[in-house]
Amino acid sequence: MNEIATLMAQLAPKEGVNDTHLSGVHVFRSSQYGARGPMCYSQGVLIVGQGKKRVYLDNQTFEYDRQHSLVMTVPLPVECETFASIEEPVLVLMVDIDLVQLNYIIRLMDEHHQIPKDLNESRQSGFFVADNTEDMDCCVIRLLQALQSPLEAKVMGEALVLELLYRLLDSPDAAPLYALSLSHTRLSRVEKALNYIHKHYGESVEVDTLASLVNMSPSAFHRSFKEVTASSPIQYLKKIRLNKAKALLQLQNLKVKEVSTQVGYESTAQFSREFKRYFDQSPGECARL
Repeated sequence: MNEIATLMAQLAPKEGVNDTHLSGVHVFRSSQYGARGPMCYSQGVLIVGQGKKRVYLDNQTFEYDRQHSLVMTVPLPVECETFASIEEPVLVLMVDIDLVQLNYIIRLMDEHHQIPKDLNESRQSGFFVADNTEDMDCCVIRLLQALQSPLEAKVMGEALVLELLYRLLDSPDAAPLYALSLSHTRLSRVEKALNYIHKHYGESVEVDTLASLVNMSPSAFHRSFKEVTASSPIQYLKKIRLNKAKALLQLQNLKVKEVSTQVGYESTAQFSREFKRYFDQSPGECARL
């Protein structure tokens, strides 16, 4: 194991997501291959210590591994494939993006005239892949070391996460991260609409309401939404509802009808059809796993 993987392994004794001593920072561990399947990625930074993950989004395929980190500027439903084994488990540091921290850094960069002048609106997708530079790896090592101790995590953790965001902003593909902080950009407007969807997915959500919320015409909003998320608003809402439903079925002792209603479906039959089509298993089969 490399040093980063060794430190991550110490923080991730169990399979799945492991909490750390710092809020918003987790370490994921998986010791088996995971076939391509749907899931929802949260807004955050994903740094691999060992192994590899492949992500499928619309007609795009990309990977993140020890040399490349994945930055999700908005939460996105994707399909993911995990490359891991008992001998070489995949280890991933997961850091939530704190918009207060991000805005603070960008404000300082602006004061020092360090904001890129060529931020390209067409590149403001909901994610980007960043090369892991030497400076970034050094920051990750110091963060992982601090997370080994509750006291060090408390004293230095937030400052190291701040540095991590700063290093990522230096990436040549970081335009979406800047756009997230700048209120007038299409990405920041779509992000506001996504926050609304994630809070109200169990209710009736109209595209016109979302467009009005972010002061855009329905046609412009639909176009911008597709550029950022690779889905239409209705497709995105459906995927979020189905991912939420899967979590409910696996974690709570609820009936299929209760879950379908809770995530916003009026018809249990329609919910079951769409769930089976999306996850390749029925809601009942999912609940029994």
